[in-house]
Amino acid sequence: MKDPRSAGKDEGEVRTVCECVFCGIASGRIPCLKVYGDEAAVAFMDIAGDVDGHILVIPRKHCVNILDCDEETLSAVARAVRKVTLHLTADCGYEGADLLSAAGTAAGQSVPHFHVHIIPRRTGDGIDGWPRFDGAKEDIRAMHARVRMDPARDGETENGRRAEP
Repeated sequence: MKDPRSAGKDEGEVRTVCECVFCGIASGRIPCLKVYGDEAAVAFMDIAGDVDGHILVIPRKHCVNILDCDEETLSAVARAVRKVTLHLTADCGYEGADLLSAAGTAAGQSVPHFHVHIIPRRTGDGIDGWPRFDGAKEDIRAMHARVRMDPARDGETENGRRAEP
């Protein structure tokens, strides 16, 4: 299977260019302000301009979100997030960071390529990085009974498919 993120001719065939903006950044077709990169992940400045130091970390391999991201790719993104966050706190004067990721449009995911936001933080920075909630509507024990995982099923869902890809 040909890599959809590359363009050009190969043995007389035209390859499809991936339309995903983050695939374009990962491949170098779309420029970015890169903070860090390795063979599996790229970290770059978010162009939103909402918070100083806002960085995105993406896998080079296309995954829509954490729900379809294989363990190797997820681990690579986690390693990159950790390296960048350590750099921000050790070398850039930040004291901590908020890490954010949305899985699916219902959760507010706007770009269909797995990514983690790193929001560097300092004490008293005035950033409200935690969403405001109206309060739980169900009893915590009832919720626990519904969401707890059965270790005997080893990650399988009700329909028999594995919860992890």
